[in-house]
Order: sequence, then structure tokens, then C-alpha cells
Amino acid sequence: MTYNTSSPRKDTSAMAGRMVVARFRDGRLIKGTTVDFMPQKESFHIYEGGDESSPAIQVQADELKAVLYVKDFEGNPEHKDQYDFVKAAGHGRKAEVTFEDGEVIAGFTMGYHAEKLGFFMVPADPDGNNARIFVLNAAVKSIDWVR
Repeated sequence: MTYNTSSPRKDTSAMAGRMVVARFRDGRLIKGTTVDFMPQKESFHIYEGGDESSPAIQVQADELKAVLYVKDFEGNPEHKDQYDFVKAAGHGRKAEVTFEDGEVIAGFTMGYHAEKLGFFMVPADPDGNNARIFVLNAAVKSIDWVR
């Protein structure tokens, strides 16, 4: 993780859709906004807490488990993920992902490819705080395709 005093290009769109939680493979996390995340780039920047007037933190993708695009930074600590493919709306293949650390997430993906850096999923829990998730393939133990 590197603090970068030269900021990436600023986006003038609303903060929604750019609010992320970077989940690291070692358990750390950073909550903030990003304006330069791209699925195949090796790094991107996060403004911690969404404060785009402060220096951006450069995040290396190879240190990550996932990038969660969230509805808000607080979430609901009482909520337990309920993956329900019948109740959830999504397109693509239904997948259950088990990470190296044992965490399991489930959702829909249209872009899985084992040789790429990662892939996007729409969670099968419409009531959760995650709107979409970028899963890093290097942090995945297994993927089960759900029928």
C-alpha cells in the first residue's frame, strides 16, 4: 500500500457506484472511493473514507481478495448474507466462490475466466450491502457452478 500525492483523474459523477471496500488477503480492509479501478490493472487508488481532497492510497491488486462496491460504508452489522438465487436478480452463470481463507460468497457472473486477474459478480443476496464484487482469482480456492 502506497500513499500517492499525485491524484488520479478526478471524476465529477456522484459518489454512488464508486464507493468500495478493498478486502486484502491478509484480512486488512480500506473503505473509500475510487475513480480509476479497472478490472485488469495491477493497481488503482482509493481515497480513504471518500475524502478526495486527501492523498490517494495506491492499492496493488495482487494483495487483494476482492473489491466490494458497496451501497454505503457502514452496512448493517446485524445482516447475515442469505444467498438465494431464486430471490436475487442477476444475469450470467450462478457461482459459489470459496476463498483461500474459507469465506464463501455466491452470485452471478458473466465474465469469469481463470487466466484473468479477476471477475465481477453480482451477489445473490439482494438485501446485503454489496452491489457488486470484483473477485481476485489468486485469492480463490474453488468455484462451484450452481444449477
